[in-house]
Amino acid sequence: MKNFTIAIGSDHAGYTYKEKIKAMLLADGHTVKDCGTTSEAPCDYPDFIRPVAEAVARGEVERGIVLGGSGNGEAIVANRVKGVRCGLCWNEQVAIWNRSHNDGNCLSLGQRTVSEEEALKIVKVWLSTDFEGGRHLARIQKIDV
Repeated sequence: MKNFTIAIGSDHAGYTYKEKIKAMLLADGHTVKDCGTTSEAPCDYPDFIRPVAEAVARGEVERGIVLGGSGNGEAIVANRVKGVRCGLCWNEQVAIWNRSHNDGNCLSLGQRTVSEEEALKIVKVWLSTDFEGGRHLARIQKIDV
């Protein structure tokens, strides 16, 4: 698997998984830019998710991972940044489709919706899945018109 430069960010409700995922990514040889938060203290997720999405959009990192309780708000924030295609993934198959069909460059996960084991598996399959191109390319090109 290719090594990526990855930005990661979470709010308090995704902090534990963020730290676990970050450790796995580093152990696998990826470079990680941690955009926060730094604890389980209550905070506002846009403060930590927008910097991840902006780093992806500017090309400072190749991929982004955002986490929260459900992952829904985090995906919404990330997708407000032009050039970001963030998918909320709750199992490995959805993560495969996010990459292969949507060329997803940002992954959203909900700490309250998937087990830690599943979250780690989702990240691994998401990082190892290539975009298929073909019929999907024209659809992707219509997103940021």
